[in-house]
Amino acid sequence: MAVNKKLMPETKIDIKLEDTYGQLPAAMYSRVMPTKVKAPALVLFNHKLAAELGLPAHEAALAAWEQILAGNAVPEGWQPLAMAYQGHQFGYPNMLGDGRALLLGELLKLDGQRVDIQLKGAGLTPYSRRGDGRAALGSMLREYLYSEALHGLGIPTTRSLAVVATGQPVFREKMEAGAVLTRIAASHIRVGTFEYAVNNLSLAEYQQFLQYTIKRHYPALTDAPAEGQALAFLQAVMERQASLVAQWMGVGFIHGVMNTDNMSIAGQTIDYGPCAFMNTYHPNTVFSSIDTGGRYAYGQQPGIAHWNLAVLAGTLLPLIHENEEQATVKAQETLQEFPRMYLQAWMQVMRNKLGLAERQQDDKALVIDLLDWMQANAADYTNTFVHLQLTELPLLPAYQQDDFKLWYQRWRQRTEEQPGGIAAARKIMQQHNPQYIARNYLVEEALQQATELADLKPLMQLLDILSQPYQQQAVADKYTQPPTGGDAGYKTFCNT
Repeated sequence: MAVNKKLMPETKIDIKLEDTYGQLPAAMYSRVMPTKVKAPALVLFNHKLAAELGLPAHEAALAAWEQILAGNAVPEGWQPLAMAYQGHQFGYPNMLGDGRALLLGELLKLDGQRVDIQLKGAGLTPYSRRGDGRAALGSMLREYLYSEALHGLGIPTTRSLAVVATGQPVFREKMEAGAVLTRIAASHIRVGTFEYAVNNLSLAEYQQFLQYTIKRHYPALTDAPAEGQALAFLQAVMERQASLVAQWMGVGFIHGVMNTDNMSIAGQTIDYGPCAFMNTYHPNTVFSSIDTGGRYAYGQQPGIAHWNLAVLAGTLLPLIHENEEQATVKAQETLQEFPRMYLQAWMQVMRNKLGLAERQQDDKALVIDLLDWMQANAADYTNTFVHLQLTELPLLPAYQQDDFKLWYQRWRQRTEEQPGGIAAARKIMQQHNPQYIARNYLVEEALQQATELADLKPLMQLLDILSQPYQQQAVADKYTQPPTGGDAGYKTFCNT
């Protein structure tokens, strides 16, 4: 699928990547070169992200990136590797690892932050199991879109630098065009990485791995007393996950497959498989075709985060205390703090969405009563908060109900009592309630046009809109409208 314009003659990419992960014990990874593809064609390239990373993105450089990011060329000095890790998938442990991904190396950004550059769909690795090591164009475009959508919303996430078509088919539910995604992440260390490390490293090596992770993601802890470092690390990861999931909940995002191998230690959203945004509000909303029991439904996400963190805590026991019983007590005491952490983070998200500048005792009841009304009336989650910002509510039947009018009066009284009144409240709301989300039917339409008709215009327009989701834009009304008939029957797929 050659949808890119003709590129200029290839130029050399002279970028140094570091390899600190490759200095860890050899059991943590396997050195693997990407498998070359037949006919690479650059489909998408994220010029804004490239600028943030300090990467050349002029037209001549794109010819070189096309080869590198397809896996057909590896610049001198780069040392690709596939990371080993385990994971609890739907509650059951498995040996996993990068079955179709390769870490090209680590880049120091212009601001000094270290990030991973990873190819997804780059061919077979020792961890591919029964997989083909490849990825489908549609699913890579989906990850590009969703990761950039969450970035636009201000939610911590991995980023997408490029999608390159391979010119080779892959078979999933049907034959599809193949592609390679380039993913940028703070790192690819997961809860599942710790599950693997504790089972495959000596105690000294495992301590080295923890120190590496702390130095990379929680440098403030490097000065903490050694005997309390593992617990301090667990608490720091808990705080980031509480904040992350609260932000997901605030915009109606459903990750879809919160296995422990899909929880980033850095606190970023990672691994966009069967993810989606909720339209009609209901806590039991689930779209993933493989989540038949609703384990990873919208309303289950905080509890699953807690469960995953308990798994992380279990891996840290040998580093918390030499006595397993004492280590377990300390870990459990720390884990008990998560519900409080999450509630505090979620309530701040919801206060912002309602324009509440100050904390009051009845805030939680005000939020819960609104959500209960939304569920009873099958209200659109995103649009309800947008409508509350208006000087006059739309003439919708649900807003004429007595129970909503009573709630609305309570909320208006609450906002008028705070400094600046409703005007100040609306300013807060406008900064925290997106006008636009990646609505499922719009995503499917854009992906269908891109994969079946080689027409990227709908996808590019959607990406452009989602890059500024909090700003009213001069676009068609369809970008704010929920699907006709709701999301009944809508399914998403892992595509692995």
